[in-house]
Amino acid sequence: MSENMKSILSLLIFPGGLAVMAAGMIYEYIDRKLVARFQNRVGPRWFQPLADFIKLLAKEEVIPEGIHPVLFQWLPVVAIAGALTSALYVPMFGVEPAFHFTGDLVVTIYLLSILTLCTGLAGANVANRFSIIGATRTLTQLFSYEAPFLLALFGPAIAAGSWDIAVIEQYATSHPWLMVFQPIGFLVALIGLMGKLELPPFDAPEAETEIVSGALTEYSGRGYALFRLGRSVELVIGLTLVAAFYLGGVANPLLFLAKTLGLLLIIAALQSLFARLRIDQTVGLWWRSGAVLVLLQLLVLIALKYFGVAI
Repeated sequence: MSENMKSILSLLIFPGGLAVMAAGMIYEYIDRKLVARFQNRVGPRWFQPLADFIKLLAKEEVIPEGIHPVLFQWLPVVAIAGALTSALYVPMFGVEPAFHFTGDLVVTIYLLSILTLCTGLAGANVANRFSIIGATRTLTQLFSYEAPFLLALFGPAIAAGSWDIAVIEQYATSHPWLMVFQPIGFLVALIGLMGKLELPPFDAPEAETEIVSGALTEYSGRGYALFRLGRSVELVIGLTLVAAFYLGGVANPLLFLAKTLGLLLIIAALQSLFARLRIDQTVGLWWRSGAVLVLLQLLVLIALKYFGVAI
C-alpha cells in the first residue's frame, strides 16, 4: 500500500474523520441520556443518534423558493468540514495531533466558529421569519461567547508560553489540574463551550417553543443531518480542548474518556438546572461578566510571567 493511501486511510478511520463523527454521535447520546435521567425521563436508546442521522439522509431535501440554492446546499458541508478540520490539531482520543504548528490554537478556535457562521448564513438565506430570527440570535450570541471562550483558552497558552496546542497540552500534563490555579478561565471555557453549541440555557437561537428550530427551520434531510453532526463533533473537540488545557492533559485514551465524560456530566447537569436565558440576558450578562473576569485573570498571569513567578 502506498504512503498516500495509508495517509488517506489514517485520516478517515482512526483517529480521523469517521472516528471523530462516531465519537460525536456517542457523546451526543450520553449528553441526551444524562439530561433525560436528571429530568426523570428514560431518554433515547443507544443507537438513536445514528438512527436519526440515517433517517435524515434518507429523507428528501426540500429547497425553498427564493433562496440561493448553492449556499443552501453547501453551507452544511462547509460547517462540518470546519469542525472536522479542527480535529487535526487537537489530541483526540489521547493521541497526538495529526498536525501542529505555532498558532494552531487560534486557527482551531476559528475553525470551530465556522459552524456558527454557516448556521447564521443558512437562516439569513431563506425568507422564513423563524429562520431569520434564529439567524439573528445565532450571530448575536456568537459575539457574546466567542471572546470569553477565546480568552479562557489563552490562559493556559500564556502559562505555557506557546500558541501550539500540543505544547500547551505537554505543559498541562506537567502542571496537572490547571483549573485550580485558573478557576475563572476553566469556568468561562466550559460555559463558553455550552454557548458555542447552543446548549441550554443558551439555546435561544433555536428555541423550539418560540421559533421552531431557529435558523435551521427550513432545513431537512442531508443538510439538517450535517448541521447536527457538526455540532456533535464540536462537542467532542471542545471537551477535549478544555480537558487537555485545564485537567492535566489527555495523555492516553483512558484519561481522555474519563476527563471528557466528567466534563460532559457537568454540562448535562447545568443544562438541567437552568432555564433558558433570553438573548439579551446572554449577551449582556455573559459578555460583561465572563469577558471581564477572564481578562482580569489573563492580566494577572501576564504580570506573574513578567516578574518571573512560576505558574
